[in-house]
Amino acid sequence: MDLSSAAERLRAKAPFVPELALVLGSGLGALADSDEAKAGTAVPFADLGFPAQTVAGHGGKIVFCELEGRRVALQAGRFHFYEGHPMAVVTAPMRLYADLGVKAVLHTNAAGALNPAHGVGDLMVIADHLNFTGTNPLLGANVPPGPRFPDMSSAYDPSLRAQLHAAAKAVGQTLQEGTYIGVLGPSYETPAEIRAFRQWGADAVGMSTVPEVIVARHEGLRVAGVSCLCNMAAGILPEPLTHEEVLEAGKASAGRFEALVRRFVRDLAL
Repeated sequence: MDLSSAAERLRAKAPFVPELALVLGSGLGALADSDEAKAGTAVPFADLGFPAQTVAGHGGKIVFCELEGRRVALQAGRFHFYEGHPMAVVTAPMRLYADLGVKAVLHTNAAGALNPAHGVGDLMVIADHLNFTGTNPLLGANVPPGPRFPDMSSAYDPSLRAQLHAAAKAVGQTLQEGTYIGVLGPSYETPAEIRAFRQWGADAVGMSTVPEVIVARHEGLRVAGVSCLCNMAAGILPEPLTHEEVLEAGKASAGRFEALVRRFVRDLAL
């Protein structure tokens, strides 16, 4: 895809410069169909030259709207490396948001729980990540103005993480916090892999987010992340894993997730 052309199209279609972009993962896209979103401006991925969405639970559009008194961009769906897309496509929205003038991105995803202390349906603030995708989205020529060797020591902004916890408390929720490991997929992990990931210190596992966060930080965007723990990872419980289970768990958590995000957006300090 032509990134510069996509950036021009998005600037032409965006009714305003949002402060915050929200990336809505599998089963968490209800905000993109909220009353505020319906009153906003929807830009289908196809209008930006992006490929069609192929994964259930991903809406395939960016909606510009006013949410809780703030101008935001709601990204319903994302692209995955396991779909065969190059990393330049997987991470393109982060480049576009930076070009548009967005200040921060809240990434959300559906993930498997590795930590036995966490339960299905819990929401987990991502404190750090492990990149087990087998590659890095910054391979190749550096894309200015980002540095050749971006620092990842605070990839997930400590202030934004604290604000997520404060938002949760305000709406009567308690959030887990932990390390997310990003894997290639699309097969689910084996029990042996899950045992290894747990020994490495991972608390949740998923097939997205890590490449996007790396590029967002390369672009200078502030980043926060929340995982909806939609299943217990392989080997922790005897049941087989399915994507339908992930979508159902995401729907079951949708109300709590929306309440958290709305309060976070309302009280956001950038």
